[in-house]
Amino acid sequence: MSTFAVADDPIPSQAPLLRIRTTPLTDLEGSLLDLLPSPSAFTWVRGDNGLVGWGEAARFIVNGRERFSRAQRWWADVVRAAEIDDGVHAPGTGAVAFVSFAFEPGRSVLVVPRIIVGRSAGRAWVTTIAPDDEPMPSGLEALAAAREPVVAPRDVTWGEGTRDTKAWQRAVAEAVERITRGELDKVVLARDIIGTSSAPIDPRALMVKLAERYPECWTFLVDGLVGATPELLVRRRGDVVMSRVLAGTIRRGTSVALDEDLGEELLASDKDQQEHEYAVASVAQALSVHCTDLDVPDAPRLLRLANVQHLATDVTGRIADDVPVLALAASLHPTAAVCGTPTERAAVLIRTLEGMDRSRYAGPVGWIDGRGDGELGIALRCGKVDLADPRRIRLFAGCGIVAGSDPASELAESNAKLEPMRWALGG
Repeated sequence: MSTFAVADDPIPSQAPLLRIRTTPLTDLEGSLLDLLPSPSAFTWVRGDNGLVGWGEAARFIVNGRERFSRAQRWWADVVRAAEIDDGVHAPGTGAVAFVSFAFEPGRSVLVVPRIIVGRSAGRAWVTTIAPDDEPMPSGLEALAAAREPVVAPRDVTWGEGTRDTKAWQRAVAEAVERITRGELDKVVLARDIIGTSSAPIDPRALMVKLAERYPECWTFLVDGLVGATPELLVRRRGDVVMSRVLAGTIRRGTSVALDEDLGEELLASDKDQQEHEYAVASVAQALSVHCTDLDVPDAPRLLRLANVQHLATDVTGRIADDVPVLALAASLHPTAAVCGTPTERAAVLIRTLEGMDRSRYAGPVGWIDGRGDGELGIALRCGKVDLADPRRIRLFAGCGIVAGSDPASELAESNAKLEPMRWALGG
């Protein structure tokens, strides 16, 4: 495996020389997640479609405020130097890397697996990748024999994270005071909790449960960060770009009638509509720099998940300047949905009031290919497995705070957002 690390050095390390071959698969059945041979895998799956990978042909670690541009430069060098034989020619074929970026300047990672299996629009394929001086991996032939059994989490206990619930509610109250004084319009405050299992946590067990219960979400695993996000930061396929904005949340009802009433309550909520408008405006403004024919719906729709309902808006456009998906992500991140409005003031308040390192929570996560296409979600509804002690996992949830926010209600919303991962862990 080739490993390249960059701290704050403005010049990336030399790119590895890779041989890449993509061939069609005509008999791929079942879930892509069932293919994963070990816990150290990579995934981006929604329903029957997506990408999974395992092994490592190359890795790039980057830190600092210029992490997106440094990552793009390294990736462009990798693609330019690679020997690519692509027999499918579709988004997600040929040169592909899984990526996960820190919310703020911090450790971000790009990984090129040795084997990638993909499926989209009724087509399936396998990509094998090897450094120039190593043999190509065997593809899927030896997969069954090499697959480690999936082990479900056991006896998970929970503890407070960086701040306990009372301290977090005080932070919410202070944020509301500052918003009321006119210092800013919105800020997103997150909290964390710590889970400890009696045995090492196998992310594959979590992903299977999350994918089954939340088929509308993108289930992901990159370097220990595992979850199922309903929010797509940006997708690029050719010249078409889409971003799915979520802001504004309410629980699901216990009956059809109650569910519909709660949905109508969310649609009629001035507080939630205001929060959503800030998030949509920030995405539309960022995409307008690179896109023509930008389509921004006048009003949000309801997105119903298993445990909550969200206000959702899909913003679409056509690229005017052939910008790659990583550069689009750099212009979008952080959106008002995970930071606030205005962005810089919200970011400063987050550092002051949250008191924790978000790491890669709420950062872009997904995949990129050598054509500039890719899908990058926002790492929400997720947890970070401690790679030094795989029995431990840190879960995250955040809430958008505006002038009408109530600390107790925001705590309840954060608990609802923690529920998918706690449920997947057996809680």
